[in-house]
Order: sequence, then structure tokens, then C-alpha cells
Amino acid sequence: MSGSVDFIFSITVLIMSVVVHEVSHGYAAYSLGDPTAKNEGRLTLNPLKHLDPFGSVLLPLILVLIRSPFIFGWARPVPYNPYNLSNQRWGPALVGAAGPASNIFVAFIFGILGFLLPLTASIREELWVKFVFGFLTRQISLGVIGSNFVESVYAIFLLIIFINLLLAFFNLVPIPPLDGSKVLFALIGRHWPELEYFMERWGFMVLIFFIFFLFRFIFPVILWAFRLITGVGLF
Repeated sequence: MSGSVDFIFSITVLIMSVVVHEVSHGYAAYSLGDPTAKNEGRLTLNPLKHLDPFGSVLLPLILVLIRSPFIFGWARPVPYNPYNLSNQRWGPALVGAAGPASNIFVAFIFGILGFLLPLTASIREELWVKFVFGFLTRQISLGVIGSNFVESVYAIFLLIIFINLLLAFFNLVPIPPLDGSKVLFALIGRHWPELEYFMERWGFMVLIFFIFFLFRFIFPVILWAFRLITGVGLF
């Protein structure tokens, strides 16, 4: 693939993965009794219903142009009313966890599809190493990774798996407004209201600090999950 095709495909995968993530929030809320997302027409995989001009288009474009090792973004959050949820204690946590869970599910599906491709274990590992090396050196190219059609398909699957794992683990960080904070607040209940107040007020600043200075510490966990789902080096 040429650089422009790589770019378009990467952005498309990112947008669709984010859309799946957001729609999963809406379906989780709907299953728990809140029809807000359904009433507003947001329970659809049509990306035009979910795109955020900055988070879905401009930010990923900037990150690709500066050859950032991390490409991420967001869609317009699917609305829901927590007071409509049948489970007031754990409902918000379940809605929050649905997004990352959907991305992990997508990663598993494409991991299985990749495993079914007619490739030897040594070739899979070689392509996996090329992908990770290309990602870390900001020189990833799906066309370079795969030298034939089947290998190129596997490289595409690797990209889909990796982006979905990146979204899942990033959103599981317990810092508002990320999904992990909903799980954290459900776990601590009302025992530490000062912590919840602080995180709600300063969460965005804490998140920026985390992205620039601490995100690299969870990257090994993402790579471990990436290896686990692709089965590289495990069989």
C-alpha cells in the first residue's frame, strides 16, 4: 500500500473502532432501561451520526502528519441518562465498561480470523515484529509488512487488532472523562467523595499529563495483549 492508502485506511479503522465503542455505550444503557441514545438516533454504526470534527478527523490527521507513534481520537459521546438505569449503583460502570469491552471483542474476532489465514507460525511472528517495529519507529507501512495478498490481509488484521486494543486500554484508564473513571467511581461508591470531586474537576489536566508522561508505562501491557490475541509466540 502507498503512504496515502495507509493513511486513509488507518483513519477509517480508527473512526469505525471509535464508533463501535460509542454505540456499545448506547446499547448498554438501553439494555439497562435508558432509551436516550435510541430516541436520538445514535444506536447506529453510521459514522456520520457520531463524528466529532476535532476528535474524529482533525486530531488523528495531525497525529499522522507528525508521525506520532500513537494515533487516537474520539467520537461524540453517545448520550444517556444515568437516572434511567435500572441499576443505579453499577449501571454507570457497566455502561462505561461496554465501550472498551466492545473494542476487545473486535480485537478477538480479528485475532481469530488472522489465525485462520494460511500462514506459518514463523511468518506470523515475522509480520508481527515488522508491525510493532514499524509502529515504534513511526514508519509503519502495511504494504511493506506484507509481501503478498495473504500477508497483506494479515497486516490489515494486525492494524485493526492493535487500534482496538489501544482504544480499549486507553479508555480503561480511571481518569475522567475516560470510561475507567466510571468503573472507579462505582467501586469506591461514596467512601471517597473528595477523590471523585478532584478527579471530576481536574481530570482533563491529569489526563493530559498521563498521555504525555505516563502512557508509555501501559504500552507493554498493550503489547502483551496484542501478542496474546494474535497468538504470536504462544503456539
